[in-house]
Amino acid sequence: MRAFDLSPLFRQTVGFDRLLDSLAQSGSFEPAPNYPPYNIVRTGENAYKITLAVAGFAQEDLSIETRENTLTIRGAQKPTPADSAREFLHQGIAARAFERRFQLADHVLVTGASLENGLLHVELVREIPEAKKPRRIDIGTPRAAAAQPVEARSVEVQAA
Repeated sequence: MRAFDLSPLFRQTVGFDRLLDSLAQSGSFEPAPNYPPYNIVRTGENAYKITLAVAGFAQEDLSIETRENTLTIRGAQKPTPADSAREFLHQGIAARAFERRFQLADHVLVTGASLENGLLHVELVREIPEAKKPRRIDIGTPRAAAAQPVEARSVEVQAA
């Protein structure tokens, strides 16, 4: 038995749901899919590119979807009548359907995708909201006016 029961941790934590879900999923010992092969490249300070090798797939055969913090890329070729008439002596080019999922960090958005020379390029950018960015606070000296005592003025009240 290699499975771990993490349910007691779920009852005692608040705000760590994604972390515990990741731990629970990593406990399953299913082999990770390795088709199609891919690269993840950092192209700038807050820019990334995922490149998948999808040789043989047309643009209509591929779909890209983001939901919550998950990027899902699917590919499925539609069979043609010419495919059934072929007799392969050796078939080394994989054209099977696939589904690849990538877990995205917070504030990462997909900005575009392109297909060229059998490679699918998906552009990502991390846009941190202004409220979440660190701010620098300058340390100043006390103002001269704040150091002086405030003069008390008497207010005369007139009787009616």
